[in-house]
Amino acid sequence: MRILDLFTPGRPAISFEFFPPKTDGGFRSLPRTIEDLKRLDPSYVSVTMGAGGSTRAKTVDLVTQIQREIGITAMAHLPCVGFERSEIAALLDRLEEAGIENVLALGGDPPRDAADYVPPADGFAHANELVAFIRARGPHFCIGGACYPEVHPAAPSADVDLDHLARKVDDGADFLITQLFFDNGKFFDFVERARARGIEAPIVAGIMPITSVAGVRRMTSLGGGQLPAELDEELSRVAEDEAATRELGVRWATAQCRELIDAGVPGIHFYTLNKSPATRQIHENLFRS
Repeated sequence: MRILDLFTPGRPAISFEFFPPKTDGGFRSLPRTIEDLKRLDPSYVSVTMGAGGSTRAKTVDLVTQIQREIGITAMAHLPCVGFERSEIAALLDRLEEAGIENVLALGGDPPRDAADYVPPADGFAHANELVAFIRARGPHFCIGGACYPEVHPAAPSADVDLDHLARKVDDGADFLITQLFFDNGKFFDFVERARARGIEAPIVAGIMPITSVAGVRRMTSLGGGQLPAELDEELSRVAEDEAATRELGVRWATAQCRELIDAGVPGIHFYTLNKSPATRQIHENLFRS
């Protein structure tokens, strides 16, 4: 099923994101977490790929297992970093053979030990180039792209960031998923600016339930969404209490999602961090009868 066809007016597509575990034990246990979330009837799930394409084989294996054995439409993340065009072509062939037709084309992160990373001569410098390459292989792939309500960390300005995003859509991206954010006002402002720029692709809201104060502070320092002052203050208050932190994270994300759904967002993409309890609680808060 193409993800673009899952966006229905008045009914947001709910999706979950996972990453390939580093250990064999984690890899074997992840399907149980996904099975827990399958009960929530997600529209689709996605699987990330490690920095520099380090988990390429596990990513393909996981999306194949999720779609074939668990029965959920799956999307593979596909970054520019670490790949030559021939390698991307080979990965696309593997995905196509496995029946995977949805990919998320990303710039990607270089390996941690490659501070002076330079794209391969036959690689891609930017995500829009990867989008164009995938689209040139035919219309059967449904291509997602990333976007940043609070501006990409490497962009010199919001306007330049929107120019890059418009180019990505023009080159073939079918829909967009935002970086995590905690302030809906910034999301709504971003969507308004994107529409004014002529970007008409569906924009899915990326939401991360907070389960760790240290973890969310680390993510925001690396270019994730900024913490609103109110949330930052509350996190400081519960920093030493794991249960209170999870409760706050669920409450904040639930309020975000309710407002987004009321506003008609086409989809909500949960960054699960391979854990199901917080996401399941938020889903119950939103959709219990």
